[in-house]
Amino acid sequence: MQNRTIKNILKKIILIVIGSVVSAYGIDLAIYAGFGGATLAVLWQGVTHVTGLTIGQSSFLVAVIMIIFCWFYDRKQIYFGTIIYQIVYSTCTDLLKPLVRYSHWAVLNFMIMLLGIFLFAVGTALYSFTDWGRGSYEALTFALVEKHHWQTRTVRTLLDLSVVVLGVLLGGKFGLCTVCTIILSGTMIQFTLKQLKRLTAR
Repeated sequence: MQNRTIKNILKKIILIVIGSVVSAYGIDLAIYAGFGGATLAVLWQGVTHVTGLTIGQSSFLVAVIMIIFCWFYDRKQIYFGTIIYQIVYSTCTDLLKPLVRYSHWAVLNFMIMLLGIFLFAVGTALYSFTDWGRGSYEALTFALVEKHHWQTRTVRTLLDLSVVVLGVLLGGKFGLCTVCTIILSGTMIQFTLKQLKRLTAR
């Protein structure tokens, strides 16, 4: 029984790390393609513009603030996976940036941006599949939803608008990437999670 528990924990950690790395590379592809930042990345860009931190460092700073808020507001949203994911994700966001490549054609770069959003969604789904705590932004979303019995869609929409507006005011870049992330990422994450559950049920 103890060996099985250890194996399950190791599987969760491996999935979280893989998901974090995939998500980080995907977000790099998306936000450096020249079409603005992904939703939360607009805020990271704004923080970077003001503080001089890297994107990865800014993402970690924003995440820490959200996690601290959730810890006191609704700490059941936070678990080991939350911390592991954020450390690996923020670190890899900076480490993988040199691997990002684009072309001289805007259309091709747009396709690379979409690939980035797809990879981000797949990585997020892999992490979420472990059910070992929510990501910082998801934790904030569901803390507000569950405490006040508000609609998830309403809360997430208001949060998205808030971080984008704040990010732009700080110097972040709103663009097609922002819009595409809002439209596509949720659906892609949900679809990937569904496929993962189907595979493990066999």
